[in-house]
Amino acid sequence: MSKILIKNAKAIVTCNEKDEVFYDADLLIDGPKIVAIGKDLKAEEAEVIDGKGKFVYPGMVNTHHHFFQTFVRNLITIDYPHLTVMDWIDKIYRIFQKIDDQVIYYSSMTAMADLLKHGCTTAFDHQYCYTTATGKSPVDRQMEAAAQLGIRYHAGRGGNTLPREEGSSIPAAMVESTEEFIKDCERLIDTYHDASPYSMSQIVVSPCQPINCYKDTFVESVKLARDKGVRLHTHLGEGESEGIRARYGIRTLEWCEQIGFIGEDVFYAHAWELTSEEYARIAQTKTGISHCPAPAVLGGFPILDIKKLQEMGIVVSLGCDGSATNDSSNELDALRMAYLMQAYHTKERGGSISAYDMLKVATINGAKTLGRNDLGSLEIEKGADLFIIDTRGLEFTGAIHDPKNLLARAGVTGPVWMTIVNGKIVYADGHLTGVDEEKFAREGEGVCTKVLRSQFPNYWK
Repeated sequence: MSKILIKNAKAIVTCNEKDEVFYDADLLIDGPKIVAIGKDLKAEEAEVIDGKGKFVYPGMVNTHHHFFQTFVRNLITIDYPHLTVMDWIDKIYRIFQKIDDQVIYYSSMTAMADLLKHGCTTAFDHQYCYTTATGKSPVDRQMEAAAQLGIRYHAGRGGNTLPREEGSSIPAAMVESTEEFIKDCERLIDTYHDASPYSMSQIVVSPCQPINCYKDTFVESVKLARDKGVRLHTHLGEGESEGIRARYGIRTLEWCEQIGFIGEDVFYAHAWELTSEEYARIAQTKTGISHCPAPAVLGGFPILDIKKLQEMGIVVSLGCDGSATNDSSNELDALRMAYLMQAYHTKERGGSISAYDMLKVATINGAKTLGRNDLGSLEIEKGADLFIIDTRGLEFTGAIHDPKNLLARAGVTGPVWMTIVNGKIVYADGHLTGVDEEKFAREGEGVCTKVLRSQFPNYWK
């Protein structure tokens, strides 16, 4: 059945340019897109969803993650709050180098399931874990998992090319040459990148980070991405600038500027160590920033002033980041945490964005960051990506008068009632519709134990 009609929703929060909310209204989906929003809608042969007591929101767009890390989390033996980023990398890469394609598949399935259950419908993953055991298969395995779950997937083909003996933190089993990295990026673009409206898969050229790559890796990434018309991504402003200065005599942003790794088709993860002047250059070039609240809090790092950045014209989006520095893939939790972090600094910064503004960071801004003008808001002709919460539970009493600000203000972080992606119900009433969840959980635990826990028993205590 290609049509879905949501009837009598208590509120439909659009996140459109007018910030409209429709009350006691219907929403009609036909195939992959929204075709009508209003009262008393009718559609023959449509699957009808009772919207009584329900709030409907645009699907959230996650713009930075590392899916493979779901199998390297909840480890108090590698305690991120007590480590610098570079020290953490040095310790945890010793585990990463043993990851194989089965770990990639099941850990990605785990992360994407968590995202879907918590209202995320489009996910970007920065997949840089290429080992001797994985070969070049990681993105292929992730695409396989994404198709089974029904999530929109933007794969960031990452990689590291600078060996440890030349100043990186990368074990030999995880180092690629620039040539093989670029060759595989091109293969993945030709195989999976779909730039058409309502596309379910795209590729982003995403060398892991300047500190762990040769310069020519970034130079060739820019050439390939601009030739193929795809986007670029990397980690930047995450504590590495002094290392880049020691190596090249300049800070990381200037290094990226000199080789063209900046612009409207580029977005950086984190960016918390940048100067005011550097933020101004990001604004001028229309480069995006993916804000990842959990690792910033866990690492004790500076918190982005999102209000100021948005006033400068920077598009800031929301990322969960990898589970080794977050421990979950719950974007509703990231939404709540990001809002509270902004509120914490309100008085010293002269104000902060609202909970609803943060929702737009997680929805329409995420879509803009990935170049998806067909997603991010609930409007006619936009992709039918949304999530629904049921507000009839006692815990919502006294809070439902303001659906726009409800989620982050009231701490709505649990599983949603329903998630729809591309006009298809992928999660409902506590169950993923496309997979046997218990089977995958059981198999995934077995893979984690066989490949990782058994080799590093001292870490899993």
